[in-house]
Amino acid sequence: MSKETKFTEEELNKIKEIQNSYLGVQQAFGQLEVNKLRLNQQLDASLGASDELRTKFTEIQTDEQKLIEDLNEKYGDGTLDIESGTFTPNKSE
Repeated sequence: MSKETKFTEEELNKIKEIQNSYLGVQQAFGQLEVNKLRLNQQLDASLGASDELRTKFTEIQTDEQKLIEDLNEKYGDGTLDIESGTFTPNKSE
C-alpha cells in the first residue's frame, strides 16, 4: 500500500486558483450566451419592426398612386404647390 502524502499549502493554493479560474471562465461563457440570446431577441424584434415598416411604406405608395389618379381625373395633368395649395394645369398642345 502506498503511503498518504499531503500536498503543500502552495500546491493546494495553486490547485484552488486553477479551479477558480475554470469557474470564472464558465461563468463568463454563460454570461456571453445570455448576452447573445438578448441580442438575438433584439434583432428579431428589429426585423419584425422592419417588416412592418416595409408593409406600411408599400401601403403609402399605393395610397399616393390612388390619390394622384383621382386628382388627375378631377383636375387634369398639372402641378401642385403644396405650400399654397395652388394647382397649375399643364398647357395643352
